[in-house]
Amino acid sequence: MNKRSWPAALWLLLIPYIGLLWVPFYNFREPALFGFPFFYWYQLAWVPLTSFIIWIAYRSLRNDD
Repeated sequence: MNKRSWPAALWLLLIPYIGLLWVPFYNFREPALFGFPFFYWYQLAWVPLTSFIIWIAYRSLRNDD
């Protein structure tokens, strides 16, 4: 395991936290997507995005013995 990959993976895991923590950024109705206000589809979009980010962080920290 590379010691330099730890900080990059940890910073990567902060992206979803920051993206969803700042509510005034996405507290809007428009633009709507498939009838869902922006407030809802923005949060729902983070579900697969966060899963992908966690997978990237896991792959960068995994030790293949």
